[in-house]
Amino acid sequence: MDNIIKGKAWIFGSDIDTDVIIPGKYLRTTDMQVFADHVLEGIDPEFPKKVKKGDIIVADDNFGCGSSREQAALALKYAGVACVVAKSFGRIFFRNAINVGLPLMEADVQCNEGDEVEIDLLQGTVKANGEVFKGNKLPDFLLEMLTEGGLVAQHKAKKNTH
Repeated sequence: MDNIIKGKAWIFGSDIDTDVIIPGKYLRTTDMQVFADHVLEGIDPEFPKKVKKGDIIVADDNFGCGSSREQAALALKYAGVACVVAKSFGRIFFRNAINVGLPLMEADVQCNEGDEVEIDLLQGTVKANGEVFKGNKLPDFLLEMLTEGGLVAQHKAKKNTH
């Protein structure tokens, strides 16, 4: 994972819950492509076709609220979303995203859909429209976990070195 993430912004509002990120009818599969093919379709049925690898979601408050389904973070990751920036996150979604290696940043970013956004995870900043927005920098241990691909990947890497 790079500490600088650049991508096209997709704008979402407040209270985007995990049931909307990946609807329950798709949870019986372990096929990550199915998750990617249906991510956020409840809000924008065309989103799974339009999102590209490296794109960034910019949202308002409480992104990822609702149920504890880890598949919500996986759906975003496998759809190609490089990072989610939101004013705030549902607590369980936040941890699930870190665990699966999906970078997040809490920041109040003002931009338009399609704008180029640059996130600096080490500095805790987001650049958009010539402005720099200060976000909450992740603690070093979470940045390290993201760099290693998430909790499971980090655990496997440490297990293999001992």
